[in-house]
Amino acid sequence: MTTADIIRRKASASRAQPTEGTPGADRAFRFGLGKAARDALKIQLDVEKLLIERRSAAELVELLPDFALIAILDGPAQEQGAMILSQAIVAGFIEAQTIGRVRGQDLPPRKPTRTDGAMVAGVIDAALATLEQALTENADIVWAGGFRCVSFLEDPRPLPVVLDDAPLRVLTADISLSGGLRKGKIYLALPEVGHLPLPTKKKQHAVDDRGPAFEVDLQERVDGASVQLNAVLARLSLPMADVLALVAGMIVPLQDAVVDVISLEGTDGRCVAFGKLGQNRGMRALRLEDGQGVLLRKPVRAGRVLSQPFQNVPASRVPHNPHPPLGMAKSVISAEEGSDTFELRSTGTD
Repeated sequence: MTTADIIRRKASASRAQPTEGTPGADRAFRFGLGKAARDALKIQLDVEKLLIERRSAAELVELLPDFALIAILDGPAQEQGAMILSQAIVAGFIEAQTIGRVRGQDLPPRKPTRTDGAMVAGVIDAALATLEQALTENADIVWAGGFRCVSFLEDPRPLPVVLDDAPLRVLTADISLSGGLRKGKIYLALPEVGHLPLPTKKKQHAVDDRGPAFEVDLQERVDGASVQLNAVLARLSLPMADVLALVAGMIVPLQDAVVDVISLEGTDGRCVAFGKLGQNRGMRALRLEDGQGVLLRKPVRAGRVLSQPFQNVPASRVPHNPHPPLGMAKSVISAEEGSDTFELRSTGTD
């Protein structure tokens, strides 16, 4: 073996190795964090990214962000692990408990205190309990179950001694609180060798629709579902004779159309939010606004069609009235050749 081969083997051995066969812990940890924040703090917690690696305790210390809170966990067979929360996440948890919301303001650098630890200990234990319950029938419970918070470290340097510098499975979660007002990381480091027994498979005559495993599966299905939303600029009503006579090129006035109050509606016509029409990177965009006090507009009776269809002229080149009523939006009706479907396109306001 050459010197280059030896160096290459040492370098590859020092890299973090992703674990195998851990989809259960991945899903359960995401679910546990989100449920703990929702139940205990009444805030939204999203796991934007999660990575599972094999690390040593010394390597873990090098990963930790400044001013992170280090919670020591006690587990089966007197094994110990750690959950580390970055300063932004700790601040968000404490803000939710003290003022009822996450503020998102800049944080002055400071070391966490034991008071901080006491305030987030309940959230940590709730997340670990949900993680364990969700793994009741999963093999990952052998190493990920049975841990609870027992103390805190004020300095990360003793961490390798506390964890006996044993091989660890480290789950690194990128966290977003309250839609991104606070962002940071949460690390869960547990001994790679587990001590809980493997779950035994039991024949189930009925599906348990109340257990944590069912909630994890349901959340995954709901998160992966698609939703169609329609941005409604205006509503109008036309006489049936005009509707039946619509052809490509006709222009219909939208008397009450405004770009700063756009209704965002589902396929059932129910309004779920309000927004303001604009642009982002050259594309039409909708910025959500506070909809308090905004009244849903009723369909307005439109005037007669402004012009007869222009034969063989694309809708984009249809001439328009150079002096439309002030504040009146215009829409051009267009249709594909051979199609019975019409599209009502807004052409702006004057």
